[in-house]
Formats: sequence, C-alpha cells, structure tokens
Amino acid sequence: MSTIEEKDTFLSKVMPHIELIAALFSGLLILIAWFIGKSGFETVSIVFYVLAFIIGGFAKAKEGIEATIEEKELNVEMLMIFAAIGSSIIGYWTEGAILIFIFAVSGALETYTMNKSRKEISSLMELQPEEAWKLQADGSTIRVSIKDLAVGDNLVVKPGERIPADGIVINGMTSVDEAAISGESIPLSKQPNDTLFAGTVNLSGAITMEMTKTNEDSLFQKIIDLVQTAQDEKSPAQQFIERFEGTYVKVVLIAVAVMMVLPHFLLGWDWNTTFYRAMVLLVVASPCALVASIMPATLAAISNGAKNGILFKGGMHLENISEMKAIALDKTGTLTQGKPVVTDFFVRDDLDRLSTLTILATIESQSNHPLAQAISAFAKTEGITQLPIISIEDRPGFGLRASIDGQEIIVGKPEFVNKADAFAFQDGVAAALADEGKTVIFMRDEKGIAAAAALKDTVREEAKEAIKLLQSLGIKTVMLTGDNEKTAKVIAKEAGIDQYIAECLPETKVQHMKELLAEHSFVGMVGDGINDAPALATATTGFAMGEGTDVALETADVILMKNDLSKIAYAVKMSRKMQRIVKQNIFFSLAVITILIVSNFLQVVDLPLGVIGHEGSTILVILNGLRMLNRKI
Repeated sequence: MSTIEEKDTFLSKVMPHIELIAALFSGLLILIAWFIGKSGFETVSIVFYVLAFIIGGFAKAKEGIEATIEEKELNVEMLMIFAAIGSSIIGYWTEGAILIFIFAVSGALETYTMNKSRKEISSLMELQPEEAWKLQADGSTIRVSIKDLAVGDNLVVKPGERIPADGIVINGMTSVDEAAISGESIPLSKQPNDTLFAGTVNLSGAITMEMTKTNEDSLFQKIIDLVQTAQDEKSPAQQFIERFEGTYVKVVLIAVAVMMVLPHFLLGWDWNTTFYRAMVLLVVASPCALVASIMPATLAAISNGAKNGILFKGGMHLENISEMKAIALDKTGTLTQGKPVVTDFFVRDDLDRLSTLTILATIESQSNHPLAQAISAFAKTEGITQLPIISIEDRPGFGLRASIDGQEIIVGKPEFVNKADAFAFQDGVAAALADEGKTVIFMRDEKGIAAAAALKDTVREEAKEAIKLLQSLGIKTVMLTGDNEKTAKVIAKEAGIDQYIAECLPETKVQHMKELLAEHSFVGMVGDGINDAPALATATTGFAMGEGTDVALETADVILMKNDLSKIAYAVKMSRKMQRIVKQNIFFSLAVITILIVSNFLQVVDLPLGVIGHEGSTILVILNGLRMLNRKI
C-alpha cells in the first residue's frame, strides 16, 4: 500500500471522530493551562485557555454562527459563545474553558448519534456492486459497469458475488443471503422465475438472471432513499422545540441584560457579583439539554428500525405510531398467503378419484386463473400426469368447456354447471364449504356433477401471532376485504381479528378508514396492493409490505421489508419507548434548568457547578436517547 493510500485510510477513519478528538484535546489544554496558572505563569496560562477555546469550540461556534446568519435567528450555540466570552471577561478563564469543553463533548456525542444512525445507509451503499458479468449473444460474458446495464439484460452471478440488479432467475439454482434487504439471516433457495434483489449475496450456485428494474428503481436503492429521507425529516415535537429555541434564546438574553443591572439596585449586589450572576444565568438558562431531548432519540430509533427491517419515512411517523389505537389490515397477501390452495376434493361415487382429478387438472392447466393454477398445483402433489386436450373453450367469469375422449366436460361456478345440481351434490356439501369461507369449483360430465374442489386462501401463521401482539398493546384490529361476508367472517375468526368489513372497494376502504379515524384519531393501515394505496394515504400511518406494489411502497409511511406483520408490534413498542425517553429528557432538562436558575438567584450555585450541571444534563439526555439503538425493546 502506498503512503498516499495509507494517509487516505487514516484520514477516513479519523474524520468521523474529529469533533470528539478536538474536544478531548481542548480538555488536555485546559489541564495544562490550569497547572501553569498554579505555577504563577498567568499570561502563558491564558494563552493555553484561548487555544482550548478555539480548538474545542470551533465546530460548535462555526455551526452556531452559520445557522444564525442563514436563519437570522439566535440559537443555543450563540448563547454558549456569549457565556464563554463573558466568563473570560470577568476572569473566569477555567470555567469558560470547561464550559466550551463540555459543550464540545456534548456536540461530539450528538454527531456520534447521527453518524451511528447513518451508518446503516453507509453500510448499505457499500453493498451495492459496481460491476456485473453481462451475458453476450454468443454465450460469452463481459465485465461491465452497473451504470451501463439496461432492463432485459441477462447477467451471470457466480457463487460469493453480490446480485448486481433486481431481476429473476432464468437458469440455475442457488441460495441467497437477503439479510441486507430483509434482515433475515436464513438464506433463501432460488430457482428459475424466483425474484432476486440487488445487493444480496449469491451463496452456492452460479446462476443466470434477467434484469427487470433499473438501478434507480431497485428495492435496494429505495431502501437507501427512504432512510435518508427519514433522517432528514423532523418530527412535529422536534420542529416545535426548534421554533421554541429561537424565542427562548431571545428571552434568556433579555433576562441576562436585566440581570446585569437590576440586582445591583434592587438587591444591593456589587457590580462584579451582578455581572458574574448574569454570566451564570446565561450558562444555566441555556436550553441545550432541551434541544437535544428529541433528535438523538429519533435518529437512533430510525436506525434501530432499519436494522430490523422496518423503514420509517420520517420522525413524524414514529410519533404517530405511539398514539395508534386501531389498525386496519388488507386480507389478501397481508393476513393471508394471497394464493388459494385446495382444501377438499369430492368425487361422484361411481368415479375413480385420481382419474377424475386428472381430467379436472388437465382442463384447469389451460387457464391462468389463480383458482385453476391452485387445482393444477394440487394435482401435481397427488402425482398426476395430465391428458392431451382435444378442444377447450374459455368462458371468462364462469369456467371452461372441454372435450376429452369425445366427452364434453364443463368446469366452473355453480351457475355454469347447473346451480341446483351443484348444491345437491354430495348431500349439499357446497353450502357447508361456503360457510367455511371456501370457494367451490365444480366439474360436470354427461351424467351430472362429477366432482367438486374446495379452495381457500389460508391465513399466515405469523399473521395470527402479529394480531395477538397488537391486541396485547391495546390496539384494535380491523380487516378490510373485498371478499363476501361469509369468507370475511371465517378469515377474521381464524386470524383472531376484532372486527371485519367485507365487500370493500378501494373507495369504500377509504370511507371506512375515515370512520375509524373519527372514532380512534390515530389509525394505521396495512396493505400491499394498488387497491390499498388510497387507504394507506388516508391512514395516520400507512404500513406497506416490502414485497408489495410500487404504488403501495410510495404511499405508505412505514415499510416492512420482511413482510412480517409482527414487526408492526415491534415498531409500536419502539415508538412508545422513544416517546417515554423524549418525555424523560424534556422533564429532566426543564427541571435542571429551573433548579439552576433558582439556585443562581439564591447565590447557591457558582459558575463551575452551573457549567457542570447544565452541560452534564445535556450529555445525559443524549446518552438516554442513545438507548434507542438497543434492539431489545
């Protein structure tokens, strides 16, 4: 490694900690100045104090002056500068320097918090491959930049390499580590037609994939964009504190100006005491701890969420989740698997079960309807081989008409095969199946109803657990679905939902959401489809499943990368913990300011103790906010 490269590596490691290094170095200078002062070299001591002022206070002073010029509003940093200069004017060099030192340390801690929360983005960005193996028309591969790839390109990914773009497997089988996307540590098996995400790791086999999205539209890039946006967006409480800060600083400066004069005439203090107490007031009344009460905790919570596969689009949504009293959930793909499966299969007494299922599966294999595909999949599990079709006619919305071995077979709804015969089949089993929330498909031959297949979209096991967790947190669960009343009732009961609303269209979902908002004020909505987007936008907090449509992802306020509904309960717990920490910080910081101000008027607290009390409280609230980085909520 060259000297220049070594220097760059060293600087890249040091720069994130430069504020803390400067603060600690200023502390060392203060110690040297104090010892020199004790030895009787006052002038030399002052020089070291001035150096401590400049080195320790440069970052915060620069920040404060730039913010004041830009916003035309005084801030906390300016108060600290005034307090340090004032302390020096009256000869309290040590106290002024310590004030700068502790203020610099607290500032370094704030920077550390922000860097810690942004670390997730940096680590994600580092996972983005810069090059890929592009498959040529002649079968050879060429190494190209990711920027030069286009949708439709075929790429080769070798074992151990990162997937270069979003796409699907077209050849080969492997296992992929998707921890960077979902937080899931267990690798997932991938085979042809399975989805791949940029930034994930191909672990075992060489595969060929087709690129289906540009890098700007990849899920990986969306995660980075979302977390960056979330960190830049301030919560309502933080916005209020920042507005309050400008007014408060003005009030403090007016109070200090009054303090410099009034006690001399009213209380008989000498001018030195009056000015000294005004400087103490300037220090202890500064709202540093109050200003630091919210942002570190919020940033830490956003970082915590990113680690656990929960992406927040801003601090405002963290606040809203803590107040959530009810949550509405879409059924298909959210509570259920979104893919129907055959649960029951009935055959007329004079027919062979496997032969009849073979005929049914052969006919259904010609359709792309989800129910038809479910029946075909069921037949495969039974080891059935399909027959050749002579002719087939599709009747959209009703069923299929086919001819096998010269015999006409029709498959579909009761209305298509003769409703009366369908409901009389097997002693009226269709009605009992419908009451269980199942959809029944019938097959009819020349002798009548030959078979019936019952299908149902099954509830996710993790969804049941998630519902229990939400209910344990005092949150009412409501299912919004376009299904009929019977199906909705069965699914709601199976999932443990408190309330269900059936036969919902996208616009009626919005209406029901508004009714829930009127009743509960803070309501969440979970969905994954285009039809859920209006309701997601209407809710106080919209949760989108990571595998949902782009519209749902764009509309939602929170994204669950692992499609794990239990993460909603985790988000609620985390949000409530953050709110508790913020309230603790605000109460503590206001209490310390009040006690110090009163103590100053009573002349109980001196400048050194005021500095320690004020800046110490700032450091404590920042450290308290950092507790949000802990994964144990």
